[in-house]
Amino acid sequence: MLDKFKLQLGIKLDDDSEDDLLGLLLEDAIEDVLTWTNRTELPVSLESVVRQVAVIRYNKQGAEGQSSHSEGGISRSFEDLPKGLQDSLLQKRLVKLVTYQ
Repeated sequence: MLDKFKLQLGIKLDDDSEDDLLGLLLEDAIEDVLTWTNRTELPVSLESVVRQVAVIRYNKQGAEGQSSHSEGGISRSFEDLPKGLQDSLLQKRLVKLVTYQ
């Protein structure tokens, strides 16, 4: 998954200078996707969602907590999770059953 993540970011596969950071971002994204979908194991069908979440986090480094930014006539807005990713997660979400005694 790290190699595909690096390809998405435009980082050469033999460049390992950011591997620790990229690995951490992937781990965090996996944990979040598992939590959002009520799963304990990541299905292959959600690997691309994990990478997309990790790319979003990589690109937001230094802008954590900002919802928008304007500089030099250029404005940017950030959303927590794009609608398309939310839809993909909802499709793979498992129902959580709660039992009362």
